[in-house]
Amino acid sequence: MIVSEAKMALNLVNLDAATRKYMLEEIEIDERAGRLYISSRLSNRGALEYPALLKAAAIASDDSFLANELRAPGRLNSSEPRNTKSGVTYAKVPVTAPETLAEGEFNRFYARGLCRRAINDGKPRVRVYRAKDVLNPRRESIALIGQILDAEKLLEDLRQNTGTDTALRLPPGPNSGLSICLV
Repeated sequence: MIVSEAKMALNLVNLDAATRKYMLEEIEIDERAGRLYISSRLSNRGALEYPALLKAAAIASDDSFLANELRAPGRLNSSEPRNTKSGVTYAKVPVTAPETLAEGEFNRFYARGLCRRAINDGKPRVRVYRAKDVLNPRRESIALIGQILDAEKLLEDLRQNTGTDTALRLPPGPNSGLSICLV
């Protein structure tokens, strides 16, 4: 039996109670500031329920739990607008949308939480590693593996660039399979 790559959780090596505490704090910071990333692929219901689902995953589960919750009926839009040369058309939301959103945002908050932990532990450096195997790794992702990053700079970058690519390119786009660990 072949297991779908999209359903496998990221292997986040430092995902423990200490990191989860900081993850939850980072989610709540964004929520209070009104800058928690809410994907346009979420329905109105999904957008309302998403913060609680993300927090539940951060407290006691992982990105695959979040993806499964997002897959529940009524939480995602069935189609999304696309700009074309002839105007706006509507395309079906990809079947992988729950995994892409869950993996990307869970990993982003894991990285933020881990950066906070590293800083507070007095070891403010983190290492990039492959947290999930991907079929066709991007060259830019491969080049990042093993790099040591300043946790304060990465944390600031991740906070300033919610839901978008960061200046430090971590995580490097959707489905990269990369994350960070303590050095």
